[in-house]
Amino acid sequence: MNLDEKFAYMATGQPYDDVDPKLMKVRETATAVTQKLNGTVDPDKRNELFTQLVGHVGETPFVEPNFRCEFGRNINIGDHFYANYDCVMLDGAPITIGSHVLFGPKVGLYTSNHLFDPVERRTGGCIAKSITIGNDVWLAANVTVLPGVTIGSNVIIGAGSVVTKDIPDNVIAAGNPCRVLRQITETDRTGFNGQDFSAGK
Repeated sequence: MNLDEKFAYMATGQPYDDVDPKLMKVRETATAVTQKLNGTVDPDKRNELFTQLVGHVGETPFVEPNFRCEFGRNINIGDHFYANYDCVMLDGAPITIGSHVLFGPKVGLYTSNHLFDPVERRTGGCIAKSITIGNDVWLAANVTVLPGVTIGSNVIIGAGSVVTKDIPDNVIAAGNPCRVLRQITETDRTGFNGQDFSAGK
């Protein structure tokens, strides 16, 4: 099984060998790139390295150090993505993120789980399920997203939440496990248009 076939198989949700030498080599490469990325002060150079690392990213990404991922190639992101400090994406299965998405500090997306049987786990058995995040989503600080979760568009996930199940569009959700608190409505608009309210005073 070549590397592309291996990743295609992993995306089906079937158990796979996490210590396969081919996977370990890709991890080593991703670690080397993220080490360079995180050691770079210049944001343009950092984002150039990030663009090389992931499968696809749109316009004007901005990723703070320290960013970590497992493979990189399974991460696909839209335009105007921002990740605050210490973001982790373990992309054993595809991670798909829309446009205008904000991550607070220490957000973690985890597509993979070790197998539950101890003997299978000892021999490197894992299983991975995709994570999908829509457009205009804000994940606040320390949010954890678990395998197989889809988060809709225009969603806010409160700080410290553990997202174990799908979240629909246009809501604020929080907690462990994360649950919907309320809809986002027109009453949430403040009239802000990109300028400080005091600008005309």
